[in-house]
Amino acid sequence: MNITIENKKQKAIELMQKLDIYKPYIKGFKEKTDVCFFECFGGYWAYQEPELMAKIKEFEEQYNVLVYAVTHEYTDFGECYDFLYISDYEEEWDEMLYKQGRTFYAYAYVWNKTDDCCSEFGTIGVCSFGGGIKRVA
Repeated sequence: MNITIENKKQKAIELMQKLDIYKPYIKGFKEKTDVCFFECFGGYWAYQEPELMAKIKEFEEQYNVLVYAVTHEYTDFGECYDFLYISDYEEEWDEMLYKQGRTFYAYAYVWNKTDDCCSEFGTIGVCSFGGGIKRVA
């Protein structure tokens, strides 16, 4: 089956609902594909940050993925944005987000803004609270 942007968008909405993301953020994504980024559970529209939006678009085009949410934090190794995404490979979709205890584990691309060489794909731990999400591992 050929995966369309609509297929990816439907899967993204399903995962956002699983994460219990604030309904107006899901609606913004559903209607306009607006991505929200979260800092300590607080949500902001990515289009308000031109540099972040440009990086999301670049990442989506380079890897043919759809970013549905982003977390932002400062770590010992730099300022990071974690792009939660839907890949082109439907066989991965069941593993893109799973829950273990109170923590969700999500496929992500971590953009290390401080040191781009340290950016990488992986799985991150995310907690959901009050309609927002935060990276915890």
